[in-house]
Amino acid sequence: MKRIFDISLSLILLLVTGWFILLLIFLSYIDTGKGLFLQSRVGQYGKLFTIYKIRTMHIHKASISVYGRFLRRSKLDELPQLLNIILGQMSFVGPRPDVPGYYDQLQGEARKLLQLKPGFCSRAALKYFNEETLLAAQQDPLYYNDTVIFPDKVQMNLEYYYHQSFLEDLKILWKCLLRKTGGI
Repeated sequence: MKRIFDISLSLILLLVTGWFILLLIFLSYIDTGKGLFLQSRVGQYGKLFTIYKIRTMHIHKASISVYGRFLRRSKLDELPQLLNIILGQMSFVGPRPDVPGYYDQLQGEARKLLQLKPGFCSRAALKYFNEETLLAAQQDPLYYNDTVIFPDKVQMNLEYYYHQSFLEDLKILWKCLLRKTGGI
């Protein structure tokens, strides 16, 4: 049922917003020199996949553009992940996909998270909606991420693993929609 929901909703959203996503990609191309950002992420069962995002950084400078900051704050840079959902690499709800070196390195009970498809949204993503700002305020952002944020995300995602249901997914998705549209 979850897969049917994922495919149906992502196809509907792409049909309705496809033109808008293409416009955002075009504007990003003008702004950064490239329209899309592709990166390897850890997926279900630890298998790597390519995630699609709208590029927010200049290709020749390691800096986020003004347009890119807007895309990141609004989370519009993540809209191309609808394609990842259609391809079966992601789901609407599940742990956010991370770069290699985190979820693929989990031990013990936490490895159960690799059984889940990465998601467009999760309770952990809601809690850490402004993670970039939170990390920027730390003296040692990597240490803070590795010792505070990431372990908390793992715990929250394990809670989801043990209590996942279609109704729970709808609740999380609704809260994400409200958050991304400024309703929370």
